[in-house]
Amino acid sequence: MLNIEFLSADGTRATVTAQEGARLLEVAQNAGMPLEGTCEGQMACSTCHVLIAPDWFEKLPAASGEEEDMLDLAAGVQRTSRLSCQITLTAALDGMRVKIPAVAHDMQIG
Repeated sequence: MLNIEFLSADGTRATVTAQEGARLLEVAQNAGMPLEGTCEGQMACSTCHVLIAPDWFEKLPAASGEEEDMLDLAAGVQRTSRLSCQITLTAALDGMRVKIPAVAHDMQIG
């Protein structure tokens, strides 16, 4: 099991356990984080945009060109922005810190 720390825009911190091989989007949603994931992980939107802590960002595989194109549509993009649907958790990511941007809005809960 891996530990992933989420920080929501309101300052709430949650450390959750996840299985290796899980996608970060589902882990966040299962933990109650406000990530919409409108396209259900098909990389056809940017509603699962997250900010990866800088020290963890370099441990991720590079974003594909398609992911970069979708990130161009996301609000509040920063250097460490990624789409959570494109991050598959590995043992090397145990302890990763992820911030939910303030502009995230989960249409499913209001």
